[in-house]
Amino acid sequence: MAEIIKKPVEITETILRDAHQSLIATRMTTEEMLPIVPKLDKVGYHSVECWGGATFDAALRFLHEDPWDRLRKFRDGFKNTKLQMLFRGQNILGYRPYADDVVTYFVQKSVANGIDIIRIFDCLNDLRNLKTAVDAAVKEKAEAQIALSYTLGEAYDLEYWVSKAKAIEEMGATSICIKDMAGLLVPYKATELIHAMKEATSLPIQLHTHYTSGEASMTYMKAVEAGVDVIDCAISPFALGTSQPATEVMVETFRGTPYDTGYDMKLLNEIAEYFRPIREKYIKNGTMNPKNMGVDIKTLLYQVPGGMLSNLTSQLKQQHAEDRFYDVLAEVPNVRKDMGEPPLVTPSSQIVGTQAVLNVLMGERYKVVAKETKDMFLGKYGASTLPFDPEIQKKCIGNDTPITCRPADLIPDELETLEKEIAAYKKQDEDVLTYALFPQVAMDFFKYREAQETGIDEKIADAQNKAYPV
Repeated sequence: MAEIIKKPVEITETILRDAHQSLIATRMTTEEMLPIVPKLDKVGYHSVECWGGATFDAALRFLHEDPWDRLRKFRDGFKNTKLQMLFRGQNILGYRPYADDVVTYFVQKSVANGIDIIRIFDCLNDLRNLKTAVDAAVKEKAEAQIALSYTLGEAYDLEYWVSKAKAIEEMGATSICIKDMAGLLVPYKATELIHAMKEATSLPIQLHTHYTSGEASMTYMKAVEAGVDVIDCAISPFALGTSQPATEVMVETFRGTPYDTGYDMKLLNEIAEYFRPIREKYIKNGTMNPKNMGVDIKTLLYQVPGGMLSNLTSQLKQQHAEDRFYDVLAEVPNVRKDMGEPPLVTPSSQIVGTQAVLNVLMGERYKVVAKETKDMFLGKYGASTLPFDPEIQKKCIGNDTPITCRPADLIPDELETLEKEIAAYKKQDEDVLTYALFPQVAMDFFKYREAQETGIDEKIADAQNKAYPV
């Protein structure tokens, strides 16, 4: 075993992205974030995660904000701190694979507008779906971090993670993140995993987890002792529950040890004090659900991320079938196994969950097959870790022939067509990328933006009502 070098651990602060995405459905506004940026910038964080994930969609759809403008304002405010984003590989920030020219252009514009570190992941850990984004980030001189979606199952032994780590280094990535979206990584398994990956690669290793199962802080401690380089934390008012461990707690935990961050606790407390009334506001208006703030042991029992659990509950409520919740939970691992045991993260978690609901409510497995389920079995999302169940695959795709190539190889360039489609509404280069990801939402936003700029009250009201109906 390689010698473990004891050194200060670094922290990525998630308050401006994953923390509020996990606890309040990404509803924090730019106006609420900007006043605290100067203090966040003084802490000395490894990075501040502030963009990507669901921030893009939520800003447009619910907050009437241009996400590109938010990023530029962050860049202006953070003078000393690297800005980080989450990027869904070939899916960018959307829910389908995009052509290489769109992926490359999105990376280019993200870096040009202020992003330093791009964390790139794929829901199947199919590294082919990450290559275009990694190459583009390297070309733009950004840090290209590949995130492996952590999960459990017969295929996911130490050799699996070690082989992936070696392949990531060969791809030219800058660092590796273990992305534990469901809080499944327990403390002593973290020790084993970090030791094995440190043996396999010279790249820095970052650990991202959620507090959902109640294990996360202990997992971080063991991972740091095993040599992990960076951990993701959230300032305390937006920590714990479905979010990350609290920044201040981890800073204090390692104070006076070889892993001491050196961060100023007084400054961190001032940042926490700023966010406390914002937290109270979202609790009071019902956006922050107390159910998301505690420990949910079902995460460990069913290996289902917290966000997926809430989606299942919502789908069953719409069908007046809440009483079938545990039947659906029991069906989730069966569907997952049929699909080759994919990690459960966007969009695979939605695909598996939706099909599990259909299987239970229809009274017959795969009697009704969602389009995304068929696409999964056709290979349109990439290669599964284990083979698909051949009988289930045949039932879902019929006589269609599955693809074995990288899915994006079959997607022709899209940018030129997209540019023509939005020419009448384009105000900045980035608008074509906004439209590429969320066509209808983007068009509604462009009309709203145009109405605002004209200053005609009636036009504003009409556009706002159409774009954002109550």
